[in-house]
Amino acid sequence: MGAVRAVVLDAARARPEVREVREPGAPPGGVVVRVAATGMCRSDWHAWAGHDDDVAFPHVPGHELAGEVVEVGAGVRRWAVGDRVTVPFVCGCGRCEWCRAGDAQVCPDQQQPGFTHWGSFAERVALHGADTNLVAVPGRVDLTTAAALGCRFATAYRALVGRARIVEGEWVTVVGAGGVGLSTVMIARALGGRVVAVDRNPEALAAAAALGAEHTLRTDGTDGTDSTDSTDVPAAVADLTGGGSHIAVDAVGSERTCADAVLSLRRRGRHVQVGLLPPVGGHPRVPMARVIAWELDLLGSHGMAAADYPAMMALIERGALRPQDLVERTIGLAEAAALLPGFDRAVVAGMTMVDPTR
Repeated sequence: MGAVRAVVLDAARARPEVREVREPGAPPGGVVVRVAATGMCRSDWHAWAGHDDDVAFPHVPGHELAGEVVEVGAGVRRWAVGDRVTVPFVCGCGRCEWCRAGDAQVCPDQQQPGFTHWGSFAERVALHGADTNLVAVPGRVDLTTAAALGCRFATAYRALVGRARIVEGEWVTVVGAGGVGLSTVMIARALGGRVVAVDRNPEALAAAAALGAEHTLRTDGTDGTDSTDSTDVPAAVADLTGGGSHIAVDAVGSERTCADAVLSLRRRGRHVQVGLLPPVGGHPRVPMARVIAWELDLLGSHGMAAADYPAMMALIERGALRPQDLVERTIGLAEAAALLPGFDRAVVAGMTMVDPTR
């Protein structure tokens, strides 16, 4: 085995360093991928901060990736060296009843690159369960675009299509216009939805409007141009949509954002919780009285299985969905190492991609 460059975390909250590590080998049933592009998101910061029990140090983060297969492990049937691939951030075992049903995103024995094992902030990454988890990248889709799908777009697509089952013409309230939120705006528009975007950051709301949101609501004031000044999000949404949205997505994960999303729904509406809610007094508080009285559906959503990627890829090939429009900057491994400790405070409306060859 040779050596590859990678961003290494020696301990929680330690300064990330770029250094050479042992080149990974393909596990049984898995592959090694030469990383062409990998995204950086807040989940990577949580791994650095020590918030994830699955992370063992020293560790290499990174979970949104695309590249080329360079080694194939024993037992792999569907993939060969040279194949262009991406992968969900939740990788199923390929053996359980959920994986066999195409629901690897809830596999009880799941692997997550960048969390349960070393990830993609490296020149090469080993991936498990290749026949269940790898996704072919069509020739007309570049690898940076494919890497952008791994967390944000896959999560948003599953939330809207697999869970909320969006119908053309429905109103969708998206609370949080970060990476997942903006992806949700784009997918909702590509599928004929009408979007209200909610955030406290004027730049994020401007990005949401540029991507197709019909209305934007700023929760802590107004920027004087594109946003409606409103701290009562549910009332504003009800007024804008004629009674409330059909679908609401909390892409942040707090008591307030969850409540605003739920209370912005019309009767019989569907709420999808994507952002992880922190416990308060043992459990987060959710407006269940409204849920019961209005017969609202509360839906969890956790990534997306490889089996569901083809429909999203088809939207990209047709040009109806353009993840590449969210890429704000591309950096190298050294810049990624420097940026990671402060990424929770970064004000970035778009996506940060890492090119390990830089």
